[in-house]
Amino acid sequence: MDHEPLEDLVRRLTALVMKIDERDTRMVDMLERHDAMLEELRAFNRHQVAINADVRTTLARLDTLMTEVFRQRHNGHED
Repeated sequence: MDHEPLEDLVRRLTALVMKIDERDTRMVDMLERHDAMLEELRAFNRHQVAINADVRTTLARLDTLMTEVFRQRHNGHED
């Protein structure tokens, strides 16, 4: 009985399993990096939300101040 085709099949399957294992290792590493990056982005977004709230507050204060200054100038009360 000729074992060469069986040995060839075993070699090919072994090579295929090794490639799959290498790809799996790379994918796990990539997923870990993505998880870390995602957490960094979440932290950045939380910080950005706080900054945006401060900007909205500042803009509202400026709008109030500009309205008051405009009202004073048009009522002849320029100081």
